[in-house]
Amino acid sequence: MNSGKRLRIVWVALSAMTLAQLAVGSADRQAALVPNAAITSSAIVMALIKARVIFREFMEVRHAPVLLCRLTDLWVVFTGAILLGCYWAGRLA
Repeated sequence: MNSGKRLRIVWVALSAMTLAQLAVGSADRQAALVPNAAITSSAIVMALIKARVIFREFMEVRHAPVLLCRLTDLWVVFTGAILLGCYWAGRLA
C-alpha cells in the first residue's frame, strides 16, 4: 500500500473517531451539565489513541528508531495515566 493511500485511510479513521466522540458526548442532552464518568473516560482514551496514531502516521515515528517509538508510546501511556488519575481522584474526593 502506498503512503498516500495509507494516510488517507488513517485520516478517515481519525475523522470517524472524532465523530464518534461527538456522538458520545452529545448523546444525553438532558444531563449535559452532569459529569458522566464513562463518557469522560472514553473521551480521554479515544484522544490518547488518536495521539498515538498521529505520532505513528503523521509525525513519521513509525520509521524512527525503536527508542523513539517506545518513548512516544510511554508518553501516551503516562499522559493517559495522569489524566485519568487526576479525573478519578477528583471525582472520588
